[in-house]
Amino acid sequence: MAKTQGDKIHDASPHRRQQAREKGQVAFSQDLGSAILLVISAGLLMGLGGRAVDFCASLMARHLAEVPRLASDPSVLVIHWTAIIRGLSKVILPILGLVILAGVATNIFQTGFLWVPGRLAPDLHRVNPIQGLQRIFSLSGAVRLGFGIFKVGIIGAVTASVLWSQSEEILSASSYGLWDFCQFLADIVLRLILWVGLALVTVALLDFAFQRWKHEQDLRMTHQEVREEMKNLQGDPQVTARRRNIQRQIVLQRIATTVPKADVVITNPTELAVAIQYKPEEMATPIVVAKGTTLSQRIRHLALENNVPVVEHKSLAQLLYKEVELQHPIPDKSYAAVAELLAYVYQSQGKTPSIPPARAT
Repeated sequence: MAKTQGDKIHDASPHRRQQAREKGQVAFSQDLGSAILLVISAGLLMGLGGRAVDFCASLMARHLAEVPRLASDPSVLVIHWTAIIRGLSKVILPILGLVILAGVATNIFQTGFLWVPGRLAPDLHRVNPIQGLQRIFSLSGAVRLGFGIFKVGIIGAVTASVLWSQSEEILSASSYGLWDFCQFLADIVLRLILWVGLALVTVALLDFAFQRWKHEQDLRMTHQEVREEMKNLQGDPQVTARRRNIQRQIVLQRIATTVPKADVVITNPTELAVAIQYKPEEMATPIVVAKGTTLSQRIRHLALENNVPVVEHKSLAQLLYKEVELQHPIPDKSYAAVAELLAYVYQSQGKTPSIPPARAT
């Protein structure tokens, strides 16, 4: 039994998940974000990097040729620097903006919108050497070390494969001119980065899946934790049961007092019961003095024991039960039906009918 209470055999409750999220404890893989950024950066450089290279090349050629004029006319320097910054912004800012957007989107994909300002506060436990060693020699540390070694092998294998596929071009690159060789070298480097990034994304997805699994395992709850959570959220079950028992006793005492004074009990026929009372000298309108579903049989028995007429009227019982609170008058739309029912009850008992006067509409 003790072992069962100590084992995490229950799935995490929504409350436990919310508490963990508020503390910033979510499944997250740093490798996935880095790998996706690497792939996107390589793709952006392959697609938009040519414009940046052409702009920088033309800029160097133009301004190196204009150095004597700039030196002789310093007042033009501000204009030239403004043009340079504007031109660089057009070719570089789109790349940087898309990279930043991709980084934010990658984090949101993993964790959703998460705001945990408490994580920014200094925490001495993070620099505790003992806890640091425990993290290193834990299951997560071992898995991270294994993934690190595996990533190094993947990078080496992909690099060798890409370079081998371009071996003939690499061997003939010595015959290229300077500009052609720079273009060929940039193409090889970007292609290598792209393929390495794609391989790392695949590995990072496996790491993310492991982090999700481990996060779920860490959130699982023991039987004792489930009981403690229910006690904190709903109160002690024993106290709750005792409170409900007291409330039931109060209700029973109330109907034991009010039902014998009622003029009629309307039923449906066994699902619910509504007790009506009308005292012309005190009340302008009949009122509901007792009603119930689970207590309908108790109300019926009290009525029969005290010679209170019990009349089956399904639609009227349902209407009064749903729309009228205890000690409140009946609604206008049920007034005629209740008056007719009271008249019938009084006549059956041989009493002088004491029917409430009709209301003006």
